[in-house]
Amino acid sequence: MRTYLVGGAVRDKLLKQPIAERDWVVVGASENQMESLGYRRVGRDFPVYLHPQTGEEYALARTERKSGHGYGGFEVYAREDVSLEQDLQRRDLTINAMAESESGKLIDPFNGCVDLQARLLRHVSPAFAEDPLRILRVARFAARYHHLGFTVAAPTMALMRQIVAAGEVQHLVADRVWKEVSRALVEPAPDVFIRVLRDCGALAVLLPEVDRLFGVPQPSTHHPEIDTGEHVLRALCKAPASLTVRFAVLVHDLGKGVTPAAMLPSHRGHERSGLPLVRSVCTRMKVPKKITALALSVCEYHLHCHKAFELRPQTLFKLLLAVDALRQPRRFEQFLQACEADARGRQGFEDRAYPQVRYLRAVRVVAVDVQASTLSAKGYAGAALGQALARERVKAIDELKKTYRARL
Repeated sequence: MRTYLVGGAVRDKLLKQPIAERDWVVVGASENQMESLGYRRVGRDFPVYLHPQTGEEYALARTERKSGHGYGGFEVYAREDVSLEQDLQRRDLTINAMAESESGKLIDPFNGCVDLQARLLRHVSPAFAEDPLRILRVARFAARYHHLGFTVAAPTMALMRQIVAAGEVQHLVADRVWKEVSRALVEPAPDVFIRVLRDCGALAVLLPEVDRLFGVPQPSTHHPEIDTGEHVLRALCKAPASLTVRFAVLVHDLGKGVTPAAMLPSHRGHERSGLPLVRSVCTRMKVPKKITALALSVCEYHLHCHKAFELRPQTLFKLLLAVDALRQPRRFEQFLQACEADARGRQGFEDRAYPQVRYLRAVRVVAVDVQASTLSAKGYAGAALGQALARERVKAIDELKKTYRARL
């Protein structure tokens, strides 16, 4: 029985990057032997165990054989006679197919070190094509290591295009796709993830609503970058590394992809026309409810945020209610972050001030400061209390607006 540190921990150690977690491969051991040593099995599809002291994952060396479509269509063989090299050969990229022995010796049968130095994401073997989920993994690694100069090797990109053309991507299950998308969107360069998927054709299969945005023109006065898809990628890069915020930014302009050609480059009403598209994406990909809720709010009301100084007090109050700002201040902050990323995701506007955020925060504060208890003490109750509360909050917003108007 021999154990080896494998995969990402070895890769990131060589790159001098922070190591998030350590995975191990065990060669020459049986399932009974692992259990007798106190390891607890957690793998459902193949033998993976948790170390009794460290809790780190130890997997028996294994080989896989394609037996169906998609991510789960494999037959797994994990026995004592599987070698370390056989286990490494089934991995996706050469930079992930390295191991380190207990004595610290590097095992690199597929020249992962060479590709690390060349800053290339290259597939290990033709078996890469057996798992379409690897397309999303490659795109995610491209987004993670873009700042280090990594790119997808030309032969690997060609193979990814072949996988898409063969229809394999269509067989991926929603939860696996969402897992990769959710991890990729919080990487340092989320735009690179989308670009790689688009370059190989997978974006048109997995997120056709986003793919459709590229090439769609916008008025150059407000969007000097013109292309809607390019604007979305610029906005993604301006958003904080929050999955909830970045997903909302990714889908906020989906309505522009269905604007009638006769209306272009205008997109009047795209906020409303985008709502069913956002719902469709979220349903198809099984996006969590809280993330879906913000995405819908940003899609429908991002222009309200941009035009905040032009809105009447009543409309500002309705905006607060619509995005649930009074009850959920954290989500309101996320709404503001997404809208600011949208505003800054325009060529030449990257560093321009966006005072709407401070203004709308102040609008929320004065509205919340009007308490129902104060009005109850004055004799209001039931429906009359609700009406009086809304009326007083609008009045408070009006007073704030006058103050801001005097400053501007």
